Amino acid sequence: MSNIKHHARTRAQESSNAIERMYITMRHLFNRGFYKPMGVSGETLRQSLLQLRPEIYGSIGEEKAELEGLLYVIDRLPIGIEECTFINLTSDEGYGNSHFKPIIPEKRRRNCYRIDAEQMNIEITRGRSEIYDILTHLTFLFIESHKISNRVLIDEEGATTRDWIKLEKAVLSKKKLTQEEREVAITHVANILGRTFNELRTVYGEFATPLQPERLLHIVYWLGKLAIEEQVHNNKRTVTFSPVLRERIGHHIHGEIWADSIKEVLFKNELLERPIHIISANMHSVMNTLFASNALKSVTSKKDIFEVYESLSKNENEGLRNKVNKEALQRGMFYIKDTSGTNIDVQIFDTSKIDISKIDISVNEALLKQTKPVILVMDYAFGEQAYETIDELLKPYNNNDKKTYLNVESVSIMGKAGILEGGKGDIMIPSAHIFEGTADNYPFTNELKKEDLEGQGVDIYEGSMITVLGTSLQNKDILKFFYNSTWQVIGLEMEGAHYQKAIQAASKVRGSISSGVKVRYAYYASDNPLETGATLASGGLGTSGVRPTYLITRTILKQILN
Repeated sequence: MSNIKHHARTRAQESSNAIERMYITMRHLFNRGFYKPMGVSGETLRQSLLQLRPEIYGSIGEEKAELEGLLYVIDRLPIGIEECTFINLTSDEGYGNSHFKPIIPEKRRRNCYRIDAEQMNIEITRGRSEIYDILTHLTFLFIESHKISNRVLIDEEGATTRDWIKLEKAVLSKKKLTQEEREVAITHVANILGRTFNELRTVYGEFATPLQPERLLHIVYWLGKLAIEEQVHNNKRTVTFSPVLRERIGHHIHGEIWADSIKEVLFKNELLERPIHIISANMHSVMNTLFASNALKSVTSKKDIFEVYESLSKNENEGLRNKVNKEALQRGMFYIKDTSGTNIDVQIFDTSKIDISKIDISVNEALLKQTKPVILVMDYAFGEQAYETIDELLKPYNNNDKKTYLNVESVSIMGKAGILEGGKGDIMIPSAHIFEGTADNYPFTNELKKEDLEGQGVDIYEGSMITVLGTSLQNKDILKFFYNSTWQVIGLEMEGAHYQKAIQAASKVRGSISSGVKVRYAYYASDNPLETGATLASGGLGTSGVRPTYLITRTILKQILN
């Protein structure tokens, strides 16, 4: 028994060391200004990632190619990145006003620009977490690309296998592939990747885009082609960090512009001195909770309210969503589309304009008439960006040398997190955030309690949660250690400790908001990374996320409005 325990502990320790090495290396490479991912400079990153074998990247350590991990990464990087030898991470340096068309990845809001055949620029406006995220994905991509070249190269001169020659012909052919030609090509690719024909056919459609139906063939070909270039001609891919990015990072440039524009709207609409409740959430659940029951009277009378929320979240029901949005805008909602580069949109709700009798949650009307609170909903931040944005938002508003302190009464954070006990769609209520890779922990009094959410058909867990440095770096050994250790961690997410750090600084250190500010945290589970096949790479929540999301939203609003 003690042997097994010892082994688990050493694997967890090795993994923690690997994560730490990756972070130190990434910071070092960033300060240096450039590196070659498959060269000597990228070696520590590659070795650490291979030692870590994160869950999201599946079989990265084996000879066969990893398909789900590849899809996960490709969805988060700009289309065409596999063709580029030079990848340049930049700040917001004005490409938005040029002839370059922004390429926005499917699953991550960031602007990327294809400068020429060989170069892709990726704009970083969300802080260090975003850099770590991209470098980890690129390291994975390039390790996979070398698996391809190792399988297709026959000799040092660059001669290749028949499979590769056939794949090249299919990819470079200008005409549309027939079903037969496609299946022949898949046969060759399956051989190159060390996967079965069936495995490839299953994921083929998920890689496809309307413009590139054969995208998987294209990605495999280009990844392999550039890896062959590296091995045969020593023409190595390079990642650079622009001088402006290196100078700006960590200085809250975007967070400050973002926060100022919000305070300006509050000031202009005479809402700045009112009690303010900040909620970090998505852009629909608060609005729908406040306005759907009235805006969609004909629908809500027949259905359970959660069914209404579910139909609002379906892609085809844009008409319903527009109805709710229209009602909200007429009844005191302001929408601030982000232009600062933080990619965080904001909604402001003036509760004095809402018809309280039309809301389907209990509300203290007398109190609301007297205090007229303002609810400020901000979209999710990304990792370290949470500190930057909340830190700036909680600072006083400066207008012609007059300082106005914000009367912030509560900060509520809701979001998705990985769960270690339970499964997709369950709810976690943290009592503390522990910061991975440090000894920092942030205990707090959570206004949300287990009993506030119970009995609604969703399982609720309470306990401490880990704020991880990056979701794509977790592996089973580390997670098991968190789960079984004396910390008794119930889940993991990326922003909690960053939000806490900013709130505590503003309330307890700077004194810019009241030290009695109320905090609420609740997360719903997007995946259970301890169960094989339940990681983020296994796909989205579908509608299973609707009930927990709205349950949390309704509970937060009930507390604010009473």
